[in-house]
Amino acid sequence: MTSVPPDPVPESPLQAISNALAQIYKAQFGRGPTKIRTHFAGPDTVVCVLEDTQTTAERRLVARGESQRLRDARLFLQAAAEDELRAAVQEATGRAVRAFVSGCDPAADASAEVFLLEPEG
Repeated sequence: MTSVPPDPVPESPLQAISNALAQIYKAQFGRGPTKIRTHFAGPDTVVCVLEDTQTTAERRLVARGESQRLRDARLFLQAAAEDELRAAVQEATGRAVRAFVSGCDPAADASAEVFLLEPEG
């Protein structure tokens, strides 16, 4: 008698967003986060917090007091990836992204990506 393996558990939309953003960060910055959490903040807002994403060179900039220079570069590169980031959230949620807000704190090696979704219905 052969056993049938169980169907894999489908990935939740929040896990799909975390996985997609980790891959986008890795491609965009050369290193993905070691910590990533994605949450709904109300019915129409998705917040993704990414930590430990900096390369060795970026950590050196912070150590030399160049946090603002790194922040400027990171925000520029995050904006360059906006279409990919929006697409990942839209695919996972099935909803259009009406606004995207990106921020980072180089000293804490943390970034946040906030997506405002079009209301359902």
